[in-house]
Amino acid sequence: MAGEKLQRQCRSEQRSANPRGTTFGVRNSHRKGGTMASQVSALRLFDLIHSHRVTAVIYVAARLGLAELLRDGSQTSGALAKATGADERSLGRLLTALSTIGICSRTGDGSYSLTEVGACLDSAAEQSFKGWAILEAEMLSKSWSGMLESVMTGKTAAELQGAADAFELMARTPENVDKFNVAMTELTRLVTPDILRSYDFSGISYLMDVGGGSGELLGAIAQQKRELRGIVFDLPRCFDAASRHLRQIGVSDRVEFVAGDFFKSVPAIADTIILKSVIHDWNDARSISILRNCHRALPSSGKLLLVERLMPEVPGTTDDHKAHALSDLNMLRGPGGLERTKGQYRELLEQSGFALAGVYPAGRFNVIEARPALMTAE
Repeated sequence: MAGEKLQRQCRSEQRSANPRGTTFGVRNSHRKGGTMASQVSALRLFDLIHSHRVTAVIYVAARLGLAELLRDGSQTSGALAKATGADERSLGRLLTALSTIGICSRTGDGSYSLTEVGACLDSAAEQSFKGWAILEAEMLSKSWSGMLESVMTGKTAAELQGAADAFELMARTPENVDKFNVAMTELTRLVTPDILRSYDFSGISYLMDVGGGSGELLGAIAQQKRELRGIVFDLPRCFDAASRHLRQIGVSDRVEFVAGDFFKSVPAIADTIILKSVIHDWNDARSISILRNCHRALPSSGKLLLVERLMPEVPGTTDDHKAHALSDLNMLRGPGGLERTKGQYRELLEQSGFALAGVYPAGRFNVIEARPALMTAE
């Protein structure tokens, strides 16, 4: 009885202290189906809204070269401030933020060391993403601030600024071209092992990587397949980086760089053509133009390989689906392309004179194999 009396007294005091039935300004869970769930949902949204701050924190770490400074062991915030020229107290606050997102960790003596994730910000790391951190903050984030305009008009950032496309706009600033190329090389380096595990390149005599940039992908394939010969085909501005890379990895005797524009023509040399992350850049009309040029360059027994993301028919909330959807919006804001479903690729290939022959999952990407068929009238 005493216990029941105490419970009644507590409930009475709670009603007096909180007559409107709220908790921290939010109505209690018995109102309108449950507030606790609403609070959790609101906090989830609040965290999502702050995502850009994480990008900014990682970017500052990349620009200060913190991963390189911590490469050989832990250091104090004071030592890092001295090395970077940063304000020590402010840098300490940045390091705290970096530790909360798993980039570094604070040791017992107050110094900081890199985590495995943080080590990927080191430009010398085998799988570095320092270049992408810089690209994201200095170029992509700024572009995305105009996403509303692109959604309302259907136009890319370049079109809204009077440029032909994102690449023409980017070419106006050579420094931005360099940032883009470094980041693309990093991404290719990440997905190449998945591509090599997914697809059997045996039996290919001559492979041409159309839009191959620095030769990262074709170089790795040539290292694995010693009998393979190949061509990296891209704009003249890629020549120096590609030639240097192919020499460094020891395949320049079998793989060469050829300059050209895939919108104009593709050399008729190889028995297999591969394009990684090229077709998603462009709308259907421009994609068909590229693919038809590839069709003309291939023998009837040849193969076409597209390395692309595949949009799910019904998107879910998995990390992969989120990555695909955000990449799709990046294409909307950027070059004007899109991430396509398997069915959309099948249709695009058929309009370009190819028949879809197979799809080979490769991590978040896929190797889409197609064979030459009859090309429809242009």
